Amino acid sequence: MSKESRRFQVPDALANTYDFANSLDLRHFVHHGVQHPQADELQDAAALGTWMAHRRLTEAGKIPSKAAFEAALALRGALRDYIERDPDDRRRDAAIREALDRAMERFPLRVTSIGKEGLKLTPLGSDAIAGLSTIVAELYNGSANGTLDRLKMCASDECKRVFFDRSKPGTRRWCQSTLCGNRQKTRTYRERLRQEQDA
Repeated sequence: MSKESRRFQVPDALANTYDFANSLDLRHFVHHGVQHPQADELQDAAALGTWMAHRRLTEAGKIPSKAAFEAALALRGALRDYIERDPDDRRRDAAIREALDRAMERFPLRVTSIGKEGLKLTPLGSDAIAGLSTIVAELYNGSANGTLDRLKMCASDECKRVFFDRSKPGTRRWCQSTLCGNRQKTRTYRERLRQEQDA
């Protein structure tokens, strides 16, 4: 779990998935006169190893193979495409589901008995692929208990940050209403005003 996932109260059971999806930062808006820089935490295999080690998904100092790195990027891309859809559309869009299925194929899991809590999905092996399989297990568990529907992507084209929707009805569209939501509402208001003046 990262400081970011704690700050936004993402459930522990989805924290790695949230962090993984947000390891690609596409925000490109200006806030208080400062341009937000875009960034990718997974620029190469070594960066992926560091990212995973910080979340205890692998041992410190381990560098994933090129194949594992490429599989990680494919998983992140498919995951972001999936989360970008409205929860109902995720289930209806066969192409999005199939793309995520293909990306998850590289990350095998097994069912393990864990005592009083029953059964749990756990990664096979102990390499980078196994560490990232934890994210696939989180996806499955989140889908099974409904919390995955609360993981969404900000509707602002200037943001595209993944957030956890803690609103009671689960209908939030912006990662932060005071930032992206307010900026979009202001833009919509100005556009409506301009159209009224031109009419």
